[in-house]
Amino acid sequence: MDPRDRVAPQEFARDLLRRLFEAALAAAEPARAIAPAMPSPVAGRTVVVGAGKAAAAMARAFEARWSGPLEGLVVTRRGHAVACQRVEVVEASHPVPDAAGEAAARRILELASGLGADDQLVFLVSGGGSALLALPAPGLTLADKQAVTRALLRCGATIGEINCVRKHLSAIKGGRLAAAAAPARVVTLAISDVPGDDPAVIASGPTVPDPTSFADARAVLAKYGVAEPAAVIAHLEAAHDETPKPGDALFAAARYTLVASPQQALAAAADAAQAAGVTPIVLSDRIEGESRDVGLMHAAIALQLAAGRLRVGAGPAPLPAVLLSGGETTVTVRGEGRGGRNSEFLLALAAALDGADGIAALACDTDGIDGTEDNAGAILFPDSIARAAAAGLDIKVALGGNDSYGFFAALGDLIVTGPTLTNVNDFRAILAFPRPRG
Repeated sequence: MDPRDRVAPQEFARDLLRRLFEAALAAAEPARAIAPAMPSPVAGRTVVVGAGKAAAAMARAFEARWSGPLEGLVVTRRGHAVACQRVEVVEASHPVPDAAGEAAARRILELASGLGADDQLVFLVSGGGSALLALPAPGLTLADKQAVTRALLRCGATIGEINCVRKHLSAIKGGRLAAAAAPARVVTLAISDVPGDDPAVIASGPTVPDPTSFADARAVLAKYGVAEPAAVIAHLEAAHDETPKPGDALFAAARYTLVASPQQALAAAADAAQAAGVTPIVLSDRIEGESRDVGLMHAAIALQLAAGRLRVGAGPAPLPAVLLSGGETTVTVRGEGRGGRNSEFLLALAAALDGADGIAALACDTDGIDGTEDNAGAILFPDSIARAAAAGLDIKVALGGNDSYGFFAALGDLIVTGPTLTNVNDFRAILAFPRPRG
């Protein structure tokens, strides 16, 4: 007897979707990811620095495998710290930077600047590092950077666009940390949270060449109509001290290793689905765009799958099947509700599916925090809209007010994990399952 016959479809869906998310997180766990990429010792000092939501967990994993002398400092998001013995851990604000992040970034730059030719700087980087390394360029203030960050977050700019601007307002991003460490060897171990895994975008690339320019940063602000603070506009117009570019000799001795990525997480989830007798279909690990628009697109594919018309190879994908995707969507804030991009994706998906039978979905941020809320994301079932209506909630009102958190909280369908201590960005799984056999 098929084990799916022994449980209700909703119970089967909830259990499977949670297990797929857990498999994705396990694939990006820092201790597992760092082990194969440990650098060799050098004659001089080894200094570990880092930034990101996984930075503290990465530092702990690194020092557990490093037998020689070690020192350093990493900065992570508040609530994401873990105890380390030899590497100091500082917590700071994300996504809008704060004074703690500014102070930590200054100290990290000072540590790098004190190294010589026999030393090495190990940079542990993960998603969120750009906001956490908040060291303004000369002539700018933390308040200037906070204002620009808030404006770009609200208007729906992509992470690549935001980080292009950040690099040109910074004294440490866009390759400047590597420049400060020269002539020491620079080793970067990265957990990617960006579509395409571009090293120059992950945490704004403090140790890699920057292909973007001041002109590119000005174009981003112009695109979204961001015209202040005045000091930022003046700094970008002056265009002094451009970031180091590809081909610069200072990167000749630098080594960069991607230790975990969104694609690896999706592959692990696909393996878990297949082991459970569910057909996995990996759409992409680099989907961007407005969360509600991405939700509409996924709904169309899910309906095709559930109807037995999504062809894979010689015929339709056998059910049950799961659509898997990742990337980083955005939300243009129009209302006063609460929620993050993953729960907003699910809200738009629910509206488009309109209670279609046999489809359930989970969408979560792999760092455990969807936007600025306390949930990783949420889960959706065929009866979600009906249950919401019975509780007096209108899905169109919720979507119009960006209140995805309130909608799913009322249903008891938020996914709350707490900080996961890793980050490979959005994880989406949409399950199409057959009706129970009679």
